[in-house]
Amino acid sequence: MSFQLRIASRILPRHIRAYSSKALLTPGQKLYGYQVEQVRRVPELELTAITLKHEATGAQHLHIDREDTNNVFAVGFHTPVVNNTGVPHILEHTTLCGSQKYPVRDPFFKMLNRSLSNFMNAFTASDYTVYPFATTNPVDYSNLRDVYMDAVFHPNLERLDYKQEGWRLEHDVPTDPTTPIQFKGVVYNEMKGQTSDANYLFYIRMQQAMYPGTTYEYASGGDPKYIPDLTHEQLKEFHQRHYHPSNARFYTYGNFPLEDHLIAIDERLKGFQKSEVPSVNKVAIPWSEPRTVETTCALDPMSPPDKQTKLSVSYLTNDVKDTFESFSMRLLSYLLLDGHASPMHKALIDTNLGSEFSSNTGYDGSARTSCLSIGLQGVKEDDIEKVQNTIKEVLEKAKEEGFDPVRIEAAIHQMELGQRHKTADFGLTIMHGITSKWFNGVDPVDLLELNKNLDRLKIELAQGKFFEKRIEKYLLNNPHSLSFIMRPDENYPTELIKEEKSRLEDKIAQLTDEDKKVILQDGTDLLASQDKKEDLSCLPTLQLGDIALRAKHTILEHTGLCNTPVQWKTTATNGITYFRAISSLPSFPKDLKMYLPLFCDSLLSLGTHDQSMAEIDEEIRLYTGGLRVSTTLSTNHSDIDHIDEGIALAGNCLDRNIDRMYGLLSKLIHETNFDNTEKLKTLINGNASAMVNSIADSGHVFARTYAGSTLTPGMYEAELLAGMTQVRFMSNLAAQEDMSDVVAKLKQIASVVLNQSSLRIAVTSGEDAVECNTKSLVKFIEGLPVHDKSVISSNDTPFVPQYKKTFFPLPFQVNFSSQVVRGVPYTHPDGASLQVLSSLMTNHYLHREIREKNGAYGGGARYAGLNGLFSFYSYRDPRTLETLDTFNKSVEWVQQRTFTDQEITESKLSIFQGIDAPQSVSEEGMLQFVNGVSDEMRQLRREALLKVTQDDIKRVAHQYLEESVKEGVYSTALLGEANDRIAAENGWTINQWGEAIN
Repeated sequence: MSFQLRIASRILPRHIRAYSSKALLTPGQKLYGYQVEQVRRVPELELTAITLKHEATGAQHLHIDREDTNNVFAVGFHTPVVNNTGVPHILEHTTLCGSQKYPVRDPFFKMLNRSLSNFMNAFTASDYTVYPFATTNPVDYSNLRDVYMDAVFHPNLERLDYKQEGWRLEHDVPTDPTTPIQFKGVVYNEMKGQTSDANYLFYIRMQQAMYPGTTYEYASGGDPKYIPDLTHEQLKEFHQRHYHPSNARFYTYGNFPLEDHLIAIDERLKGFQKSEVPSVNKVAIPWSEPRTVETTCALDPMSPPDKQTKLSVSYLTNDVKDTFESFSMRLLSYLLLDGHASPMHKALIDTNLGSEFSSNTGYDGSARTSCLSIGLQGVKEDDIEKVQNTIKEVLEKAKEEGFDPVRIEAAIHQMELGQRHKTADFGLTIMHGITSKWFNGVDPVDLLELNKNLDRLKIELAQGKFFEKRIEKYLLNNPHSLSFIMRPDENYPTELIKEEKSRLEDKIAQLTDEDKKVILQDGTDLLASQDKKEDLSCLPTLQLGDIALRAKHTILEHTGLCNTPVQWKTTATNGITYFRAISSLPSFPKDLKMYLPLFCDSLLSLGTHDQSMAEIDEEIRLYTGGLRVSTTLSTNHSDIDHIDEGIALAGNCLDRNIDRMYGLLSKLIHETNFDNTEKLKTLINGNASAMVNSIADSGHVFARTYAGSTLTPGMYEAELLAGMTQVRFMSNLAAQEDMSDVVAKLKQIASVVLNQSSLRIAVTSGEDAVECNTKSLVKFIEGLPVHDKSVISSNDTPFVPQYKKTFFPLPFQVNFSSQVVRGVPYTHPDGASLQVLSSLMTNHYLHREIREKNGAYGGGARYAGLNGLFSFYSYRDPRTLETLDTFNKSVEWVQQRTFTDQEITESKLSIFQGIDAPQSVSEEGMLQFVNGVSDEMRQLRREALLKVTQDDIKRVAHQYLEESVKEGVYSTALLGEANDRIAAENGWTINQWGEAIN
């Protein structure tokens, strides 16, 4: 599980506190159509878990009773597949397109604007589908629960909705039969984008090869090659078989009464009877000998062509029903693979055999039978056999020598600390941690009681050879092992395009004249349906009055230590101290500034002259919950042309380890060995690989950052430090052999940053830890130089906005786009109106045009109040210039559209979802600390948002958008497939693979 638990063991009570009836719940008790199966107190998580079964249908229910106002609801279904058509994924989309009680198009997306939920989504996994949400408002909770349950149990599943969300044949212009017929569909394009991500492709193809003859040999999300084999009738049949209460799991969490959940759910399940649960084979037949599978992917133009092979060795391990064995194998995976001190990191990463671990590396318990994978990416072809042999040698050595007890203790310490964190999304974290195993027959409460596993672990560790036996059984002497190799092929994208074209031609060749008439009529009907004005009165909604007039006040104390400002937040933290510091930067020349992200990573990667990073990393894990060093950037709340750049330090620890945490930070700041060129080269290779891999999943963010970089100094710096410019820079560094200039630059940075005069600090802790923090902080601050040790001259010219159109050709099957306009600072009164405007444009125009009509996975408008930029974007988009036209048309649409009071209210509700979302204790007060935004500023912004009117919206749309489009004072960035229409003669700058900004 992603959350981890402390060691303490207690005797569990047999009963729990009363609910509204004041009665004690006991196993066997009947309650509102349910029978209680078990009641267990889990003291280490401060919760009580109750499992129940619905008597009429057999539906399973897990309720987590905990004093947490952020309540969660989820309903899920067991949805294993027998082909690659993506039927559960398309069904997940289509169920949310209208239901019996709520017969409107897309009630899910419309409820996003009629709610104060802080989380709403739906997920398709390899063998289940789940629909969760979270909110603190009881009325909101009831509304959403009703909409979700009607959607899953009584969806309309209209044919046109299926075609919109899944796949369809349609003319390029749906109403013009002279334009070519194309494949369209939201999921179809989503999965084209997903399979353009080499990391996803590697993981899913490995899983398919690892589990032949089971449901896991198919891609539940769908493979674009096979998605068009799915029919509407098959979709409806799948729903009828799988979306039945007998096949369902319900999850509720928080402080709302159990009775309310049970009464509401039981009412919704009336009329259903027990049904046979569909089953498929999920257990792989063990192999008699190891296997090797080889495949190909696209050549990455941003990485060295001779270092792009990915490979892994995977081992079929335990049945996940054995929770202790799963716990043990997850811990074994940690010991083998996690951190600088792990033997696999030392043998595979530190030796530069590869740039980073492969995407499937680690223990995976999501299938019925788990597997453990060890793999690398960024490998030379000639090193494949060496990597495989090295993996085996490390395993053999670990079996012979075992693991250092200190490393095991550090792992247990991380478990203890992990479960103490007071996070805002704790209920969702539990849900994600238990769901896959719950659908594979594991008692979910067993997954919460990890203290039992820890107690048993201690006993068995004392008996000896605990991990050694498992290495021998599951890894060294296991014939069910898979060597999976993925090589780059420069012809891969071309072959994909050819395959799709051929498949489309085959489909078209089989069409009769009647089929063609249906396609034209469907296209016309779908367009009319998408443009139809709907009556949404059937949907429940919160009102403006449900938004609190006043923001929650954060009580902070500001003091000084050694002339350094310190912000204190004293609150209940479960015995944890959270530390954050920002050291503002002096003026830096651009060529040196490019090295800042690498400098930050170096502090946590290179070690010192006296200690290796492996030794330091072990101390960090033994005494802290982790240390972080990163660049930070904030735009002034009252002037978007003024920014504060810095280096941020962060960490957390149990209060007993406060002094050690600050001591470790001091060691890293003062003693990092920048001359350790071997580790430096390893770090650069890993960073370059990770950044390149992130583009396929976050292309819209890269596009938005690049477009914004020409408009404000804040986004210009963000582009240098984390955008396409940094990707290109890091890729170029990875190609260098001589590190001497890099070392000199890092030392130069070290000489001018992290000093007392530039520092500000924030500490969040319990009252009883303030004194200890104060003493340790004084020592930490006094160890820093008082002022800059040297001065660096900067010849940077003042920032002047420029307006550009930039295209990045990339080997993707889909595109990412952004168009950005300058706005106003956070405290400007027009900022609130621009934020409401962005919500209205997204929900009433852009979502329909970009997603529903054009089949992109996502698109809309966004106003970032803190950096003052208004941006349009699209994500995994089959279109390019057409989407840019849509952005401009949306500006015209605003001036012609009259918004109702309800629509304006809904846009405000959607904005306040984020503003009023619960915060983890470690994040309280951080808006003021990082951005200088006080409670008073937040309150004024809140009041401005609540007061935004129709006239305000029209005025800012004209002033900031219409005028900008008319005068061409905006910037555009596109990432994706090469396009003949995007050329320099049409005003575009063609930026080959992330060339730096000027």
